[in-house]
Amino acid sequence: MYAIVEIQGQQFKAEQGKKLFVHHIKDAEAGKTVEFDKVLLVDADGAVKVGAPTVDGAKVVCEVVNPLVKGDKVIVFKMKRRKDSRKRNGHREQFTEVEIKSVIA
Repeated sequence: MYAIVEIQGQQFKAEQGKKLFVHHIKDAEAGKTVEFDKVLLVDADGAVKVGAPTVDGAKVVCEVVNPLVKGDKVIVFKMKRRKDSRKRNGHREQFTEVEIKSVIA
């Protein structure tokens, strides 16, 4: 059984026992449970329910494993040729690691 769930503007495939890195959730503490109710699709052993826009009564229950994980550094480099113009910038995204405990449909 799996579900497609929207978490902070991104869609994830949620299966029981799977770990996800989602955008940083404020007020998240290690061991705390979090519920997401924007479930877009549920597949229960071949029986597919598609929401319009969400499936009624469906939710995904997760446990916060690590509240703050830093992603890989991304280097942004802009250059205009022959203009002596260069701009170098770096960025690291912050994530929260969650483990899916159950998919309720």
